[in-house]
Amino acid sequence: MAVPDQQQQQFLWNVFSKVDKDRSGAISVDELQQALSNGTWTPFNPETVRLMIGMFDRDHSGNINFQEFGSLWKYITDWQTTFRSYDRDNSGSIDKNELQNAIVSFGFRLSDRFFTLLIRKFDRQGKGSIAFDDFIQCCITLQTLTNSFKAFDTNRNGWIEIGYEQFLTLVFSMKS
Repeated sequence: MAVPDQQQQQFLWNVFSKVDKDRSGAISVDELQQALSNGTWTPFNPETVRLMIGMFDRDHSGNINFQEFGSLWKYITDWQTTFRSYDRDNSGSIDKNELQNAIVSFGFRLSDRFFTLLIRKFDRQGKGSIAFDDFIQCCITLQTLTNSFKAFDTNRNGWIEIGYEQFLTLVFSMKS
């Protein structure tokens, strides 16, 4: 059973080494952005890259070392699988209906108008659909906002009451 783990480790090391262009032993935001593809010939969304680095940078160095890279790699490949499963027409992007199917399957019940807003917010290319990297950012943002909301929804009734300063604190202290 140790052989597949060794093969997986070697595979991850090979990928890590290709991404670590400056051979520093860590992957920076710029190196990760250059290595990732959103399938549209445009650079991977820098905000999405920063979100992912922040999620997996356990030692708070601002970079991803090899130990952290395995978790990041799994995260990205899981998102790729999710994205492809909802990109029903294989267009390489998620349209409003596909986004709605994905978000509803994640357990969210939101209005049609809200999905129009999500497309407008995360469609960086103005095509009426969301590329892979923007899909990740959309989903992470939605989950982060939901978790922040739940912290104040003590009755679990879908309503919160907060003061203006609480609201500002909530928005500015959100860890994405």
